Amino acid sequence: MSDRPLLARMDGELLPEKDARDLWARFSAHMEEHRGDLGGFAKAEGLTSIRPSVEDGAAILLASHTETQAPYRNVSAEDGPSKSDRLPSQERRARSSRGSGKNQLGGKTRHRKG
Repeated sequence: MSDRPLLARMDGELLPEKDARDLWARFSAHMEEHRGDLGGFAKAEGLTSIRPSVEDGAAILLASHTETQAPYRNVSAEDGPSKSDRLPSQERRARSSRGSGKNQLGGKTRHRKG
């Protein structure tokens, strides 16, 4: 068994090690019984999504109350999380709304003609 702690982020925030370990235990048990059913586990936990990833060479669960659930896929150390996976959820939402043609309040942005 590895000496590395089990890691988990909830809405971008790193969970305390005990909470992360408990989440991993529930996640592993669910996935053993329901292979690939990320959405089912997320729903049972009151989340909208969960997925395993790699951060700084360590396995991590990325859980969210707002992110859309992606299908299960195998993760390798080369995949690693994108920089946005490590940002607090509010900053990710603000960044994603900048390029979407909508302002942070959900209204359309107006672009001046040059």
